[in-house]
Amino acid sequence: MKKSLKWLAAATALTASASIGSAQTQGVTDDEIVIGSVNDLSGIFAAVGVPATKGANVVFDRVNEAGGIHGRKIRYVVEDNGYQMPRAMQGYNKLLNRDKVFAMLQSLGTPMNMAGFKLLDPKGIPNVAPLTAARQMLQEPMRNKFTSFSTYFDQARIGVKYLAGEFGSKTVCTMYLPTDFGEEILEGSKAGAEEAGIAFGSETTHKPDETDFVGSLSKLKEEGCDIVTMALGVRQAITVVGTAKKMGLTDMKFLGTSASFLTVVAQVPGGVTDGFYAAASWQDLWARADQPAPAAFIEEYKAATGEDPVGFAMLGYSAAEMMVKALEAAGPDLTHDSFIEAMESLDYQDDLVGNHISYGPDDHQGADTVFVNVVENGAWKLVYEE
Repeated sequence: MKKSLKWLAAATALTASASIGSAQTQGVTDDEIVIGSVNDLSGIFAAVGVPATKGANVVFDRVNEAGGIHGRKIRYVVEDNGYQMPRAMQGYNKLLNRDKVFAMLQSLGTPMNMAGFKLLDPKGIPNVAPLTAARQMLQEPMRNKFTSFSTYFDQARIGVKYLAGEFGSKTVCTMYLPTDFGEEILEGSKAGAEEAGIAFGSETTHKPDETDFVGSLSKLKEEGCDIVTMALGVRQAITVVGTAKKMGLTDMKFLGTSASFLTVVAQVPGGVTDGFYAAASWQDLWARADQPAPAAFIEEYKAATGEDPVGFAMLGYSAAEMMVKALEAAGPDLTHDSFIEAMESLDYQDDLVGNHISYGPDDHQGADTVFVNVVENGAWKLVYEE
């Protein structure tokens, strides 16, 4: 009888221990993995967040219909931040404390992500493929952070060098939102000017809802700016380029980063954005629509959504595919440790985005190459890569 009681007590202890171990991995049950995102579905970067979310859902829906990953379905919960800090923090609190997410995927906004780290880091929640290319996305502790592409700093730096060499430009200036996002592009622009051996002339700061840029452009003209880098909202970037053309500022070359490298920017009616440059770490979708991987994605996305995809739909899809690869590699005993080890083992050519993705224990940035593109006849054209 005593032996039976001892056996029962031992079995109960083992069961309790296993339950405690399972409970320690937030967002994982026997049949579900909860992935979260704090994104912009209604603010100045909704043209980024909405298609990226749709692209990710195309992948997760397909995976779930096929039975999930190691028997678990993915539940992707997206909170809209409207590119506003208070709403972003509400979203992070809900996802972490109510939804109990296992990891974050494609959260948008430099300041929003940085504020979110204060909640994510103590719990060791992975932050994967954020929709910002800020260097701070790999700040310490870096172990739970994984970015997909090159930084805003390098994009601005390389883009400025290219334009200076191509057009013999003399002075670089920057128009930016006074946030971490804007400050990094400002710093990259100054570094690019220094490497190119040209001057950095002036800078103008702007509010997210600003729509009149005549005064700022007049100031930059007086400063002799012939390259103007931008860290603005999507509509703002389009407005600046259109306003400059109306003012006859045809000698100014405008450069955006990955935040401006959107299909909608290239396709503004009337050729408003023709001649606008953007430096990013992936290649344009529609410029490669006849290649196998982009063609297959376009077909799958249209069948799933009834819409033509845009560039950030491709990025959302690609990021979700990466998440799936890591979850599969982590195995059925899914923990944050096994997931991080799996992410660090990824090394593959992503033919959809046109870049090589690889990670390691000391390398949590997936790709490094920067592609400089220009709008020609309503489409992006690749002109340089480094």
